[in-house]
Amino acid sequence: MLKDIQVARSCTIRDALARLDRTGHGLLLLVSAEGCFERTVTDGDLRRLMLGNASLESTLTQLPQRASVTVKVGSYTRQQALALMGQHSIHHIPVLDDSGSVAGLLERKELDEQILLSTPHLGEFEREFVEEAFRTNWIAPLGPHVDAFERELAAEVGVKHAAAVSSGTAAIHLALRLLDVGPGDRVFCSALTFVATANPILYQGAEPVFIDSEPFSWNMSPLALERALAESKAQGRLPKAVIVVSLYGQSADMDPLLELCDAYGVPVVEDSAESLGASYKQRPSGSMGRMGIFSFNGNKIITTSGGGMLVSDDESLIKKARFLATQAREPVPHYEHTTVGYNYRMSNILAGVGRGQLRVLKDRVQARRRVFERYRDGLKHVTAIEWMDEPAWSYSNRWLSTGIIRSERTRVTSQDLMQRLMAERIEARPVWKPMQLQPVFAQAAYYSHEPQHSVSAHLFESGFCLPSGSNMTEAQQDRVIAVLSDLFAKG
Repeated sequence: MLKDIQVARSCTIRDALARLDRTGHGLLLLVSAEGCFERTVTDGDLRRLMLGNASLESTLTQLPQRASVTVKVGSYTRQQALALMGQHSIHHIPVLDDSGSVAGLLERKELDEQILLSTPHLGEFEREFVEEAFRTNWIAPLGPHVDAFERELAAEVGVKHAAAVSSGTAAIHLALRLLDVGPGDRVFCSALTFVATANPILYQGAEPVFIDSEPFSWNMSPLALERALAESKAQGRLPKAVIVVSLYGQSADMDPLLELCDAYGVPVVEDSAESLGASYKQRPSGSMGRMGIFSFNGNKIITTSGGGMLVSDDESLIKKARFLATQAREPVPHYEHTTVGYNYRMSNILAGVGRGQLRVLKDRVQARRRVFERYRDGLKHVTAIEWMDEPAWSYSNRWLSTGIIRSERTRVTSQDLMQRLMAERIEARPVWKPMQLQPVFAQAAYYSHEPQHSVSAHLFESGFCLPSGSNMTEAQQDRVIAVLSDLFAKG
């Protein structure tokens, strides 16, 4: 491509115009006999020559010298190049090597492409269900798609009953309400999670107690939970519930956690917002606690744009959840309410999207696992990166490709990694900031994995999340790998 758009001053205007037409880039690169870059040439430059009485057979010797905007190889980021283009109102910038020869050409349309962390990935089935909702006029909340989505999701995760709601947060809130969590009660909760897991504890006026991660799965530590339960029993204040999060698509080590909670008679709520399609010892994530919750937010492995699901084998719990989620309206002709309810039910349209998405769940899981494996293979030479492990008992959906940076092996920090990727228009995020470090929960009790060692705090300080969408192209993944390879080579 570069050869096609490079011209010498001996080139005629006719040939230059033909090259412009053939290559479609909108400019040519004028180079000297020694191969050094002189300036860019546009069709406007050629028209001005002809307006000055040059003919089609005239050469480019008449072009005046002009300083063009250029960058040196390895001296710029995408953001810096785009800023230069904006400053000078141009769409191309030649890249020069140390000798002054053209080594590349930056184009705005390519630089503008941003790689996002986790984007929605729609297929061919969603439109069919949504159009059916419009055709049958089932637009308002509830409807046949809601009923079908509940049945299909329950079957997918191996539970008997499900209630489709407006968000994963709403599902957690309903779960706590169903367990009679209220003011003065305690609820144990995974420390390393998004704040939406913990906020419903405050909605109910209860007291959150945060349990650290263990280093193998990054999820709730059985060691920390055991200490917390023993101390709570000694104080006569056992929790009303334990919320176990399955983080970044990987199930927590559920057997020891369930055994501990069963021994103390405390119900478990599985927050599987990020782990639909994952499993623990061949059991689907979200199917092992008293209740499980899923999220269908726009960034999740399947999406309804916004939505969630509460699941359980206990039919009475799900029936009550549906009642509470529809403003707790009593089944009488007039509007009668004997308890406080919520506007939490999913719409028929969004449920139609969910039904379409559910049909490709396994494909989406496989795609995200391939993204993770490609990162791991492409960056295996970077010994400072330690990827989130997948224990023998786990099958992760790899919702996000995550890892930590071993500080003893490099000067590069996780902040450096994210800043460099951002400069190249690649979105990256830190690992969740643990709840015990959040100002809103500054007064909450916290149990670390081991005394004086907080696993979740270490993961936050050294962790990162890379773009992981199931619709990422290999070229986009290669771009991420190339940027990180260069960063660690220089670090």
